[in-house]
Amino acid sequence: FPTDRTTEIGQLISSYLGKEKNLEDHTIHLLFSANRWEHVPMMKEKLHQGITIVVDRYAFSGVAFTSAKGNFCLDWCKQPDVGLPKPDLILFLQLSPEEAAERGNFGHERYETSSFQEKVLQSFYCLMEDKSLNWKTVNASKSIEDLHREIKSIAEETMQEVENKPLGELWK
Repeated sequence: FPTDRTTEIGQLISSYLGKEKNLEDHTIHLLFSANRWEHVPMMKEKLHQGITIVVDRYAFSGVAFTSAKGNFCLDWCKQPDVGLPKPDLILFLQLSPEEAAERGNFGHERYETSSFQEKVLQSFYCLMEDKSLNWKTVNASKSIEDLHREIKSIAEETMQEVENKPLGELWK
């Protein structure tokens, strides 16, 4: 579940990211969070059915991007997402800003500049200091096949470890 651009909130986010619409920084941060909350009932239902959910970016990305803007502290950025379902595993795919810029479509959306991405990276490093979360860093510069193999292995191991654990809440 990446940002769902089909809902009304998602459409606003999409037009903002595509540089068609300007929104105040607090507003866009809260809209991203609202977009995540829209999915919570369905996420909980799937999790209670024993279905594993893979989420692209989730709350951590929103916090890292907004706090990288400079006039936002991490704590304020986390608040709208407090209580979201807590992930059992957070995979951080590490890639140098230079390598990321070489990948397709870089620079088309807002925030896709190397200097801003560097600030985002620093925010992610701060988030990774939270030992109540299961962060795993993976080198994303390897081949797709090797990367897939490593991610699959880490995910399967984590799924076995948490099989009978209750669902936690993020940052509570």
